[in-house]
Amino acid sequence: MEFKAYKMDGLGNDFVIIDRRKDDVSLTKEQIIKIGNRSNVGFDQIIFIEKKVDDVFPIKIYNSDGVEVGACGNGSRCVAYLISKENNQRFINLKADKTILEAEILNEKNVRIDMGLPKFDKAEEIPLKEGLNPRNVSIDFLEKEYGNGYCVNVGNPHIIYFVKDCEKVDIKKIGPKVENHHFFPERVNLTFAEVLDDFKNIKVNVWERGAGQTKACGTAACAAVVAGYINQLTEKNCKVHFKEGTLEIDFDMGGGPVYMTGPVSNIKEIRLKI
Repeated sequence: MEFKAYKMDGLGNDFVIIDRRKDDVSLTKEQIIKIGNRSNVGFDQIIFIEKKVDDVFPIKIYNSDGVEVGACGNGSRCVAYLISKENNQRFINLKADKTILEAEILNEKNVRIDMGLPKFDKAEEIPLKEGLNPRNVSIDFLEKEYGNGYCVNVGNPHIIYFVKDCEKVDIKKIGPKVENHHFFPERVNLTFAEVLDDFKNIKVNVWERGAGQTKACGTAACAAVVAGYINQLTEKNCKVHFKEGTLEIDFDMGGGPVYMTGPVSNIKEIRLKI
């Protein structure tokens, strides 16, 4: 089987996008893993665009380990941009899991998206082991050096640690242990965040469940700013810096959603063979 797909990225966070509105392409978990291998096509996430329902485009997202996830901020921005090019639409509505994501194309390759309401009050919202406080999570092998973590769900679960130098953290060693820790029934994304200056800039080092260390992660950026603002470490409007660029995150503590703005790449059409 051979079919058309698209390759895009947001700040190096890369995706294979398959449009199922016309062609009903179905892939097994093993096939997704094969395509996601870096010796093959390679991706952090593979995203399927489904048929539009009431002016909303449902999407399904899988990590490179073949497991479906509930959200992908950079990937959603890429999909919104791809769809917008069909008829020059400025506003695109996506649906990831049960959340409607409203995207706006601000200018050429710059996309703003509403990531919905973050969750951080209850263990079951993350999800987190029953009885634990999402705002103060102690993992024994990290506590001495990094203190306690802060959990936020922005469509998928995150734990954030604020450190003096995020690049010094050996996240390839720590990441798998935290991702699969028994505190997290659906595994977890891990972020080490470094507040740079004036409460308005953060640098991050991210480990994504099912994908490993990634060049960028939109939901991690959102989660870091939410955690930073609640803990009075950052402003509610903050720039999150990755190696290949910056995302701007806006969060209103008064019950509002998280907004993410940033660039996307060119659209590259590819052919996949299974």
